[in-house]
Amino acid sequence: MRTRSKYRPKWLLPCLTVLVAAYLVTVTILSHNATEKRMMGNILITIHDTSELKFVTPEGLSRELGNLPQLQGRIPLSRLNLDSIERSLQALDKIEHVSVNILSNGKLLIDVYPMRPVARIFPLTQKETNDSYYINRRGKQMRADARYHLDVPVIVGDFGPATLPATSLLPLLDMIAADSLWSSMVSMIKVTSPTDIFLVPMVRGHVVNLGDTLNLADKLSRVKAMYRRVMPVHGWEYYDTISVKWDGQIVATRRDKSLPDPFIITEEENPEEVDASTMMVGGDVNAGQAVRGAPINPDMVIPANKPKNQ
Repeated sequence: MRTRSKYRPKWLLPCLTVLVAAYLVTVTILSHNATEKRMMGNILITIHDTSELKFVTPEGLSRELGNLPQLQGRIPLSRLNLDSIERSLQALDKIEHVSVNILSNGKLLIDVYPMRPVARIFPLTQKETNDSYYINRRGKQMRADARYHLDVPVIVGDFGPATLPATSLLPLLDMIAADSLWSSMVSMIKVTSPTDIFLVPMVRGHVVNLGDTLNLADKLSRVKAMYRRVMPVHGWEYYDTISVKWDGQIVATRRDKSLPDPFIITEEENPEEVDASTMMVGGDVNAGQAVRGAPINPDMVIPANKPKNQ
């Protein structure tokens, strides 16, 4: 017995396609018309802040929205410009990132991430304390406010297009934070030029000139060698400047310029025959302006001073 083959008209598939397309168009138009008439619901503000200092609050942010909170239930969702709202809030110095979205129930959700300062900048040319500002890792500035004190590294210097960006010091800040010695030793960083970056220790008496931001790990290692081998011998106030600007060298200037000029350690000299002070340049060099000397081996064992008759 033969089975009858199913017959499918050729026009059936095109008709179904047209019907589906028409349905989608109709639903889109109806949805669009519904959205045009749908009013904005409540404004929900979420602040993602884990710090103890709440310098961004829902109340304060609501004031920054102008008359938008008063338009709840009175303005159609279609008239909201979400990009414009985001840009205006992003321009606030206390905000690091903001996202604005409309929820399915018509409410306006504003997600805010406050600034995460990594340093406080005091300009060299400042006239008043309130000229200082905080920066985040992207370099965005937030004006310092007396109501809030953030425990972040202090940097003194003028930063801009003609000098160097403050963010170029972030690798140095990271190294200081990751090292127990430096995090407890450094009180602030002072920048007088792109090639004169100073560490100002908690211990009063001297500064450390790192030069530029290149080879920071090696430079800090050389300063550690100075602290470990030389400073215990002469004391922390014997030198006014320790410079590691140049590769393979530790150059220092004495505070008392009246002392006779010492020698310079070189790699060819026997370290057992040279006392610790011979790493230093002459006493006629001004603080912070150590001249380039002969290369030395920073790993060289530098003995303590011994009486000449021994």
